[in-house]
Amino acid sequence: KQASLIKVDKTARTLTLLRGNDVIKTYRVSLGGKPEGRKTEEGDGRTPEGRYSIDSRNSRSRFHLSLHTSYPNADDRRNAQQRGVSPGGDIMIHGLPNGLGWLAGLHLRRDWTDGCVALANQDMDYVFARSRVGTPVTIVGTF
Repeated sequence: KQASLIKVDKTARTLTLLRGNDVIKTYRVSLGGKPEGRKTEEGDGRTPEGRYSIDSRNSRSRFHLSLHTSYPNADDRRNAQQRGVSPGGDIMIHGLPNGLGWLAGLHLRRDWTDGCVALANQDMDYVFARSRVGTPVTIVGTF
C-alpha cells in the first residue's frame, strides 16, 4: 500500500504512514537535537512543524535512504524573513548514517539530527517503499 500521508508527531516521537484514515504502520523516530517548538531558522536544531510534501527521494544519500521534504513552506519563509534570518532547508526523513545501522534502537535514546526525522534502517526501507514524490507530510508537536 502506498501512503497518502506521512504524519510525524514530535511529542510522541512517532512517524505514521496513513492511507486515507487507515494506519498502515507507526514507527518511533529521533528528531532534531532541540525538538521543542517550531523550526525558526537555519542551525536552530529544531524539526519543523507544518504541512509539507516529499519533493525528492534519494537512495544514495549519506544516510540509509532519504526523503527530502518541501521545508521551508511559504509560512516558514515569511516568518524567517520577518526575523531577518534564513529558514534553513534540507529537512529529510532518513535512516541512520551509512555504516551505523547497527545503532538501531540506540538512536532513539536521544534526539540527534540537525532537524530531520530519523528512523531505523529497516523502518526507513518500509517508509521509502511506500512514499512517492508528492506524498504529503504533516509534522505536529506541542510540548
